[in-house]
Amino acid sequence: MSGYTRDVLFVCRQNTARSQMAEVLLNHMGGGKFHAESAGIEAGFSVNPLVVEVMWEIGIDISLRKTKSVFDLFLLNRSYNFVITVCDATSAEKCPVFPGKARRLHWSFPDPSTFEGSLEQVLEKTRGVREAIRSTIVEFITEYGGQEQRSVISALNIL
Repeated sequence: MSGYTRDVLFVCRQNTARSQMAEVLLNHMGGGKFHAESAGIEAGFSVNPLVVEVMWEIGIDISLRKTKSVFDLFLLNRSYNFVITVCDATSAEKCPVFPGKARRLHWSFPDPSTFEGSLEQVLEKTRGVREAIRSTIVEFITEYGGQEQRSVISALNIL
């Protein structure tokens, strides 16, 4: 699989949190071997401001990002090597089938919009989701990024 860019679509319910984080983390960490996009089953109003904050904490600014609908991408005849749902199984079943031979994966992460507690408690839970997504992205890169990506991940001691 090495030598070309793998196109990846991350899908969640509204494209306001989990899929946004997964997209930017894969594009940031993927060393040019991946091109990620994200969308929601239905587009939310805006990216969750607490998600913006926890991504800023690791040096990634997503404050100007817009939410997108998966159906908009479908209508554009986009094709992907991987379509990865990052929501609960019920929402994942609503994802349309994309043209081409996309491999479908499902990574279940809690939805930050459902977190309760004080601001600090909600931020801490959102950080936990970010770190769980980051860890899963590292595993994905290691498995599908080719030998050179495994060497980069190993050299950075990310695992």
